[in-house]
Amino acid sequence: MTTVVVTGASAGVGRAVVRRFARPGIRLALIARGRERLERAAGEVRAAGAEALVLPVDVADAAAVDDAAARTEAAFGPIDVWINAAMVTVFAPVAEMTAGEYRRVTEVTYLGCVHGTLAALQRMKPRDRGTIVQVGSALAYRSIPLQSAYCAAKSAIVGFTDSLRCELIHDRSDVRLTVVHLPAVDTPQFDWARSKMPRRPQPLPPIFEPELIADAVHHAAWHPRREYWLGWSAAKAILAQKVAPGIADHLLAHRAWDGQMTDEPRNADRPDNLFEPVAGDQGARGRFADRASTTSPAIWSSEHRTLLLGLAGMVLAGTALAVFTARAASRRAIR
Repeated sequence: MTTVVVTGASAGVGRAVVRRFARPGIRLALIARGRERLERAAGEVRAAGAEALVLPVDVADAAAVDDAAARTEAAFGPIDVWINAAMVTVFAPVAEMTAGEYRRVTEVTYLGCVHGTLAALQRMKPRDRGTIVQVGSALAYRSIPLQSAYCAAKSAIVGFTDSLRCELIHDRSDVRLTVVHLPAVDTPQFDWARSKMPRRPQPLPPIFEPELIADAVHHAAWHPRREYWLGWSAAKAILAQKVAPGIADHLLAHRAWDGQMTDEPRNADRPDNLFEPVAGDQGARGRFADRASTTSPAIWSSEHRTLLLGLAGMVLAGTALAVFTARAASRRAIR
């Protein structure tokens, strides 16, 4: 039996990850704030032949996260995989943000990841085994307008994780650590995240369905490496920041402003999930199924990089051998 913990398990990418892991032989501990959605997710897990433990916890509360880890091991035994997927965001220009909103996004999106990692490490390091998966974002490397709090929190996760990775290497630890950097994903967050924009928010295209991302997270958990960049859009954003950040600033100042809004006016009275979960079970997907992709050659290539590099090496070796053989035959013919 394998024990897996997922934070942010009740909706969006976290819910899709839960569904992907739900197979016979898997024990899933589900962490999120809303009990109603967690119970629905747990029902899906059990229907798939796996075991589920519902843990209504706000990941901003470090003691509660650690207690959830203890309850998981009491019920299921040692934790094998811990996946940090919990997040909140606010869509607004910096000048319209409040200090309290920045604090809350940081507490959930960044510190929630830290709290989950600490709870996992406390149990994994003494056993010298286990895998921690950080659900990151291309926005950790290439910030965009109107999501400064989220971009900063995801960037902080990279800094924290890089430090921890160095320490695990120093300690010669067999605890594995991997980060999966996401592109834009069709999730319910665009209907319940706090927004101060004049029109309804949307993912910055191209958009991918959460099930595709869940497949990649599942792959990363069993084949951990330093980072996975999911999709060409994520890779392009990260590389642009490394090569030409000033040009990217100017491009995103225009394209990522209107690109994060639909043509529909914002409903200012709708509830948001910044401090409390929104009622109802929205599941994993949002409202952009007609525009979201369910396949990505770039994501497949990222998952199977070793295989592709091996095939490329074989092709190069074969080509080199063929050239060498042809040249040798030519020299013999001249003689």
